[in-house]
Amino acid sequence: MKVLVTGASGFLGGRTARRLAEAGHEIRALVRDPERWTDRPDGAETIVGDLCDAESVRRAAEGCDAIFHAAALVKMWVRDRRQFDRVNVQGLGHVMEAARETGARLLYVSSFIALGPTDGALHDEETPRSTMEFHNDYERTKWVADQMVRHLATTGFPVVRLYPGVVFGPGALSDGNHVVSLLLQHARGKLPGMLGSGELRQCFAFVDDVIEGARAALEGARPGSGYILGGENRTARELFAAFEQAAGVAPPRRSIPFALAGLIGRLQRWRANLLNIEPELTDQVVGVYRHEWAYSSERAIRELDYRITPFEEAVARTVDWLREAGEL
Repeated sequence: MKVLVTGASGFLGGRTARRLAEAGHEIRALVRDPERWTDRPDGAETIVGDLCDAESVRRAAEGCDAIFHAAALVKMWVRDRRQFDRVNVQGLGHVMEAARETGARLLYVSSFIALGPTDGALHDEETPRSTMEFHNDYERTKWVADQMVRHLATTGFPVVRLYPGVVFGPGALSDGNHVVSLLLQHARGKLPGMLGSGELRQCFAFVDDVIEGARAALEGARPGSGYILGGENRTARELFAAFEQAAGVAPPRRSIPFALAGLIGRLQRWRANLLNIEPELTDQVVGVYRHEWAYSSERAIRELDYRITPFEEAVARTVDWLREAGEL
């Protein structure tokens, strides 16, 4: 089928576009800057445009059978906070309208963060969010967008929700691949320490598993359904232990208390707002790391034949790629 991919110049969107092309689908991508789509599959079509421009989205969707909407503003901070709403909420609205007008199926890439923290529990796609307090604008706008898509599903429109976990692995070292960037920062001696005790669980998802799950969802998911495309729920300590096993780099020796990290992050955010200097950490991000984010991918395993790469193997394969790329 002919598939419009948004976010193709990003980490997950780019890897997914290539996987769908390998599976025999015809790929078209909506991109702002074609030069940033460095992993473009042979024969893929480029439409230059912007999610915030409804007309360019509609033009890109013409003639497509499906839209894989992976584009989002994934940042810990931007000077104009309204940009999160423009991209993550209004941009989704433009994609939804284009899908209605063209009759294309819609696969929306949400995020585990839209489902909320789990704190000692294991949640799935339908577990009610435990709190309506949001740590940052990214979390807030991803929740709003998720509600929009859930409502669209109640109208009978063929839409599927995908919730990747904390995605990591070979690919662009962007904000969407922050786990690998964190490991590299540590390997180069630039990581001050581990946030908190490092004992809280996160749903780590190997990128190869996620893109294969996205392909399976495109080809066989039930309209109106939602799927967590996650992996093993592990702690930061387990992440650094697996990295040591694969790369020979000892885990961080220092732990930074959340209270101290929050203070540093608040000061960096204030400085960013005053001087327009992008922060390395914000108190809002520290707030996210104060919680557990543990989820079950059982529905995807059952209905999409989703496969999870063992955690230590996924980290080792990532390390092999980093060495081949000359990053490690």
